[in-house]
Amino acid sequence: MFVTRKSIYMVCCLMLMLSLLAACGGNSSNGQNGGNEPNQATNESDPAGNTQSGQNGADETVAEGGAEATERTLTDPLGHTVTIPAQPQRIIASYLEDYLVALGVKPAAQWSVSDSPMRYLQYELADVPIVPHDLPYEVVTGHNPDLIIIGDESLIANDKYDGYNKIAPTYALGAEINADWRKALLEVGNVLGKDAEAEAVLADYEAKAAAAKEQLAASGETPSAAAIWLVGGSFWMVSEGESSGAVLYSDLGFAVPKLVETISQGEGGIWKSVSLEALAELDADHIFLVNSDAASGSASLNDPVWQSIKAVKNGNLHEFGPEKSWLYTGPIANSQIIDDVLASLGL
Repeated sequence: MFVTRKSIYMVCCLMLMLSLLAACGGNSSNGQNGGNEPNQATNESDPAGNTQSGQNGADETVAEGGAEATERTLTDPLGHTVTIPAQPQRIIASYLEDYLVALGVKPAAQWSVSDSPMRYLQYELADVPIVPHDLPYEVVTGHNPDLIIIGDESLIANDKYDGYNKIAPTYALGAEINADWRKALLEVGNVLGKDAEAEAVLADYEAKAAAAKEQLAASGETPSAAAIWLVGGSFWMVSEGESSGAVLYSDLGFAVPKLVETISQGEGGIWKSVSLEALAELDADHIFLVNSDAASGSASLNDPVWQSIKAVKNGNLHEFGPEKSWLYTGPIANSQIIDDVLASLGL
């Protein structure tokens, strides 16, 4: 919605650093993607497995006279007891906005890095103010939230949870759930009292992915593909089971190139650094390229080594700008990725 959200968050930090370095050097620059960050993958997890979280930890209070109370008390996956307003109106759920929008909820403020939000969601969030990705207390307080939802638990390390909880009731998803977008969607749905809506969103996505997979398989072939991100003159490749990689290989059934298998086994986040020399060995039939360097000329794409890559030589390079959703994950991001794939292949 940086999953590891932490990986995409690290990409954001990388992009921020690239921007600063470029500015100092006379040039100019995800993270979970206003940027997106190569080391910050977005992942998700499941509320169903947490016996004290979500529905399993909910206490419905009944007011005098038998009327249902206006609040619910939940225990989040990290063990915090949280009183959830019946109808929260000013939610801050930084880097979880994909889930909110999918559930028909507009946040009080939205995640950003270097003042850049997740652009693929701006069709719904263009009028929503931004909040820095590290959620400074004073900025959060200024938006007067009545509920805070935290995905990456690193944001509440060193007793920071208490600071946010003094501002508004704060519910943390935790690393396991935050790393699995399906689980995160259902957990956020439960927190907001929108379980049925979350299940419907998930069912719609699964149906869309299954139909697209059938379209791709109809040719009788099993093409291979890789998703690559060009930023600051460096190449990053998405891991097999993360973010847009999970969409390509698991949801849509693309074959996994050997290079993708190899980099997926290495240390790091969702997006792994890969050299141009290594990319020369990439045997993917298709490359889906997120180009964050277009404004500066994308010089790396003119390199003879890049031009020699199989998919590039065969005219199967499909290029997108960073405003697309490929650096993120969630029901909306992944649905848009499916649309991009089908359109790129003329399906």
